[in-house]
Amino acid sequence: MATAHESDGALGDLIDPELPSSTYVLEPEVVSPLVKRIVTSHDAGTHRSTSPFTGAPLAAVPLSGPADVARAVERARNAQHDWAATSLVERGRVLDRLGTLVLDRQSEILDLIQMESGKSRRSAFEEVADVAQTCRHYVVRGPRYLADRRVPGALSVLTGARVHRRPVGVVGVIAPWNYPLTLALSEAIPALLAGNAVVLKPDPQTTLSALWAAELLAEAGLPDDLLVVVAGGGDVGAALVDHVDHVAFTGSTATGRKVAARAGERLIGATLELGGKNPLYVAADADLDAAVPGVVRACFSNAGQLCMSIERLVLHERIADEFLERFVPAVRELALGAGLDYTADIGSLVSAAQLDKVTAHVDDALAKGARALAGAVHRSDVGPYFYAPTVLDDVPDDAVCLREETFGPVVAVTRVSSDDEAVHVMNDTEYGLNASVWSRDVARARRIAARVEAGTVVINDGYLQAWGSAGAPMGGMKASGLGRRHGREAIDAVTEAQSVVAQRGLSAGLSLDTLYALGGDVPSRALTGAMHVMRRLRLP
Repeated sequence: MATAHESDGALGDLIDPELPSSTYVLEPEVVSPLVKRIVTSHDAGTHRSTSPFTGAPLAAVPLSGPADVARAVERARNAQHDWAATSLVERGRVLDRLGTLVLDRQSEILDLIQMESGKSRRSAFEEVADVAQTCRHYVVRGPRYLADRRVPGALSVLTGARVHRRPVGVVGVIAPWNYPLTLALSEAIPALLAGNAVVLKPDPQTTLSALWAAELLAEAGLPDDLLVVVAGGGDVGAALVDHVDHVAFTGSTATGRKVAARAGERLIGATLELGGKNPLYVAADADLDAAVPGVVRACFSNAGQLCMSIERLVLHERIADEFLERFVPAVRELALGAGLDYTADIGSLVSAAQLDKVTAHVDDALAKGARALAGAVHRSDVGPYFYAPTVLDDVPDDAVCLREETFGPVVAVTRVSSDDEAVHVMNDTEYGLNASVWSRDVARARRIAARVEAGTVVINDGYLQAWGSAGAPMGGMKASGLGRRHGREAIDAVTEAQSVVAQRGLSAGLSLDTLYALGGDVPSRALTGAMHVMRRLRLP
């Protein structure tokens, strides 16, 4: 992925049909309407993205500067007041239309996602399905999440208490390149429903997918300036954290720590989905006919460039050999390809930097004695950044690929002799994002899952069932993050709880002040008696 900030003028100046090496894959008429949505003063240069499939120039996108970020947040803040005053029903209608539009217009965004990220079309479709599912969930359940709650007061007769949810204001979303549609909108959808405005900073490589999402929201009826896009790298993200009222960041643990530190200094909330070294355990009683294709998908969807992707395969020794006899040929049969269709199982890595990291992890493991059962090859015959799906066995404990997130199509095998040992191996990491357990006995699998230190544990699936369960919170333990996306928790993160407590009975002379006016120990004795009664009646 190219990261240099270029300063070579407007988009039109970059297209020269006489120089193929300078000709962009995307036509100006496709790019120009989208980039007009970026808040930029055009003095921060441009970013040139490249196609992972071919390495050819893809598009040039004008970048935002720190002043542009401040201006974007101000615009969003001005628009947010009217949006918060808009009925929840109308806010829901916008998101309902978004869910319909993304399904109806999926061919456009599937092409764009593939061209920007290099993923297979099936992996791209998972993003479309996720956005539609998330919209549907919050349209249906959002009113319940945002409804006022009556809670017990100090004295059940004399006190009435209600809890309201109030939008925080402007939510900043810093989205990565690996799921450019899903991760641009998964935090934005509940934030908008709750009455917030959103300022979105996508990764420079996948800015166009995010801009397409902004365009679709406008078509769905979202008023101007409620989802504003700024473009750029880490400096723009840092500026965004300095201005918003809540930040949602998806990315590396190292960067997430910096975001959390700055958010803490400003006393704003932060939702952080960070790195993972996700394990999958195939128990001795697992259905191997079902497990093999499911584990293949869990390890190699999106070429392993998925936060929830499985990178450590834990096999019970009783079924390990039989499982691998089936699993390895299935991995070798996966088709790599760059077509904008459903012919390929696996797409490309996103960049030269990602290819270098994957290659380094595999080479390190092999140099330390690991065996490659499949893959371990840079497939330059398919495209510049393609890497064959790789299965490593006999991986020593000091191999980098057992400890650090690879974020590529590589899985390391470990054999265990019991469920207890499996749990120990699964928890032997600083991360705790996603895990998977395969067993015919779901009750047994649930007992194992309860002991695994991960934000999500999926039984008899790798990640998709958890990802698609929009009502279930998703996020990481340990170094894998803070907070949760999806479910009620996502709404809670972008709203403030306000308690309104009313004392009743003043007109009848019933109040604490009336009681205190009796003087002496009378108020204390009366309150003591009342609390004993409440305890015996089990009043909360």
